Amino acid sequence: MIISRTPFRISFAGGGTDLKEFYSREPGAVTASCIDKYMYITVNKRFDHTIRVSYSKTEIVETVDEIKHPIVRETLKYVGITSQIEIISIADLPAGAGVGSSSSFTVGLLNALYAYLGKHKSAAELAKEACYLEIDLVKEPIGKQDQYAVAFGGIQHIQFNPDESVFVDPVIFSADEKLRLNKCLLLFYTGLTRKASDILNGQKKNTPSKLEYLKKIRDLSYEIRDILIHGKDLDEFGRALHRGWILKKELAHNITNDHIDKYYEKALNAGALGGKLLGAGGGGFLLFYCPTAKQANLKKALSDLREEPFKFEPQGSKIIYVGGV
Repeated sequence: MIISRTPFRISFAGGGTDLKEFYSREPGAVTASCIDKYMYITVNKRFDHTIRVSYSKTEIVETVDEIKHPIVRETLKYVGITSQIEIISIADLPAGAGVGSSSSFTVGLLNALYAYLGKHKSAAELAKEACYLEIDLVKEPIGKQDQYAVAFGGIQHIQFNPDESVFVDPVIFSADEKLRLNKCLLLFYTGLTRKASDILNGQKKNTPSKLEYLKKIRDLSYEIRDILIHGKDLDEFGRALHRGWILKKELAHNITNDHIDKYYEKALNAGALGGKLLGAGGGGFLLFYCPTAKQANLKKALSDLREEPFKFEPQGSKIIYVGGV
């Protein structure tokens, strides 16, 4: 039995510039962090020849081609496993919530299956192969940031180049500042989930007409990185988040809605300096930067939303258990 653990991620700035429609024209970039919420994938040898896959549904099939879950089907074919295997996934956070769960699933599944086969893959290899599986094989209309963020872990600045290369650089700043930043960030669940592809398809079509917005969003990822590594006033981080959210809302009509806008406005009035909806938009988690002195006001203002405490996670996808297979 093999168990992999892959973190979820929160993106601070740059989302949308990791889509090929943008980075094929000029480099895209994001700054993101992994958090201590995880996707767990268990892989075990099955007694008979069938394949059992358990996620929100359970499938028991005779052949790989019969598997309905597209990522599982294509990943098994990709690594060359055709029978006698059981795959179970368990997640700390719901799907469709903007924390990169689908890519955490893909990276974690690849990691677990390679370990099952007695092979080791680097973080870069896992991320690149996960991008190939999700974008090229399954045809998901997504970008590359999630796969690289969750494969590497930590707080990273990731650049996506027109030649398809990806540069992953850790954002290095003091442990005290990292703790201060963590304390100023609060995560609230809107109660809404959505399929990212519904929003991203529209965003991709809009890319040519939204290039100037996307360039500013990309540049904010550098600004946020520099705020951290140069020890600038952390409140500037919060204000940069707010500017990024204003820009992001211009990319597609369904990124936000009245429900989300209401809570965002409440948060600002209660003392948050900035925030954003994680992921493609439309629902999921709201992330806010709020000075600690005003967090009681913020929590009261958003008392009908579920707060999800978190810490930064320094490690990416890893194998946490290896038993007899």
